[in-house]
Amino acid sequence: MTQSEYTTAEQLPPAWHDLLTAAIEARRNAHAPYSGFAVGAALRTDSGRILSGCNVENASLGLTVCAERVAIWKAISEGEHAFEALVVVSASGATPCGACRQVMSEFVEDMPILVADTTGRGWMTSLKALFPHPFIDLTRRGGISAHE
Repeated sequence: MTQSEYTTAEQLPPAWHDLLTAAIEARRNAHAPYSGFAVGAALRTDSGRILSGCNVENASLGLTVCAERVAIWKAISEGEHAFEALVVVSASGATPCGACRQVMSEFVEDMPILVADTTGRGWMTSLKALFPHPFIDLTRRGGISAHE
């Protein structure tokens, strides 16, 4: 995959259609009374399950949770720890925020990500392209010894 490729819903490989549909449906459940910016996300795990999430805003804006993190935490809470693809849907096709990119990097080094609007038009990219240098514990990835 190139760093990012423009696509439409019709051009997506069939394996992405269920993910896109799940993200669009999750977006309908978003609680965004302050920004009006509704987001849905759908995550496919290595076992083939699709788990979705929506953003949930709070009057104390720092307590707001993004759709991507809701989907990831839902997957973790259901015993899924390996991810293979993510779709994020918003009206404008916005990319995941830095906090979501950091959370993703805790569980996967790279995965394809479709960032789309509500019609499925958007960009196919990857976590590595969006976030090439995450903050990681190198001892967990075999990079250095914990005693160095």
